[in-house]
Amino acid sequence: MTKLDLPTAIHDYLASRTARGLGPAGADDITRLVAASRSTINRYLAKMTASGEIVRTGTGRGTTYGLPLPQHLTIDTATTHSWSTDAKSLRAQLDAPLGSRQPVSYQRRFVDRYVPNQSSLLPHELADSLHAKGRVQGQQPAGTYARKVLEQLLIDLSWHSSRLEGNRISLLDTRELFIRGRSANDDLDATMLLNHKDTIEFIVDAAPEYGITVAVVRNVQSLLMQGLLENPYSLGAIRKTVVNITGSVYVPTQVPSLLEEMLEQIVGKARQINNPLEAAFFLWVNIAYLQPFEDGNKRTSRLCANLPLMLANCAPLSFLDVDASDYAVAMLGVYERLDVTLAIELFDWTYRRAIDKYRAILDAMGAPDRDRARFREHLGEAVRQVIGSRSQLSQAVAAQSLNETDEHLFRLMLEQELQHLEPWNCARYRLPIGKTEDWIRDGRPM
Repeated sequence: MTKLDLPTAIHDYLASRTARGLGPAGADDITRLVAASRSTINRYLAKMTASGEIVRTGTGRGTTYGLPLPQHLTIDTATTHSWSTDAKSLRAQLDAPLGSRQPVSYQRRFVDRYVPNQSSLLPHELADSLHAKGRVQGQQPAGTYARKVLEQLLIDLSWHSSRLEGNRISLLDTRELFIRGRSANDDLDATMLLNHKDTIEFIVDAAPEYGITVAVVRNVQSLLMQGLLENPYSLGAIRKTVVNITGSVYVPTQVPSLLEEMLEQIVGKARQINNPLEAAFFLWVNIAYLQPFEDGNKRTSRLCANLPLMLANCAPLSFLDVDASDYAVAMLGVYERLDVTLAIELFDWTYRRAIDKYRAILDAMGAPDRDRARFREHLGEAVRQVIGSRSQLSQAVAAQSLNETDEHLFRLMLEQELQHLEPWNCARYRLPIGKTEDWIRDGRPM
């Protein structure tokens, strides 16, 4: 390869990644795939960056290179998703009039032929890249990442997921709703949001304890749809009713025994997948495609996609800034064509946004508080005694059997925790929401 060809090869490689929705690349990948020495590649990357032909982001081993935004584009690519050429072609086909599209039914081969850790819905390179970028460093208990960003996750995932279902409550009003809690005057939109919050708190606790199981998935649907279904006995139950997909020629199976069998198979295979991003994507598209419940299937699939991420301490998936029409057409690609092209690009785009947001939240928290880490178990036990058993604060402190110096520090820390405890952040202490609400309503007795 001549020197004149090398910049073109680098540009073409980065352009091909952009078209496939893979994002920027590191110097190692560029060196391997462009087939030149690392020193030569580094020299040209520096020249191309200086000239503006490519854009460098990150530092050290995290440095990546990509193509700059074409100047003629006026959209804000930070908040707007752009489709690849292949995705645009598929979307054009799915935008055709309903009468021109061939009706299709559920195809179990989509799951039957999938072999965990051999088959893959996400490109292997993409799944590995997202896993490497999204996981928390070091050995920590399952669910640690989700617990650290729980307060923001409750808002993000609840609001963005509900918005995809047509919810009209603003983001600001959602924050206020979560502080206020449930009331007799809640409308369907408020109930939907509060159900999401309860469900997220459930899975943050349930994922580390139970893992990915059918019982957990069915409880997710039950919590999401409480108070929203005409028949309360259908909560968490495999449906026995007909489900139709608006705006699609896809006809889900109406056979309860098949629905139950396929849900068992989907969950079982997801549990075996090593890469948590592949597992999350597999659950997301397959639960939505199967439509196992009377209602709430898409929102169930979105929240269940977080189960493998929480188990692996990866950044949660909150579908940040996803446009409802983009989401709908991504699902249509699966429903009508068993084509995940659109779903992959949407998943990749929104998950990278989630990684950046929650990493910024963790950075803003600063270095870990060593005393808080040291007293973590004691704090949890004392908070549960004060709220669950209505013990006096002094009794809860004494029960921890700390030395005099630690006891004084611990008491100050416990008082601060209790002052800031709310129904929407009590899951970190394994406290029932109802008991927390009662304790706050009684004036936070200590």
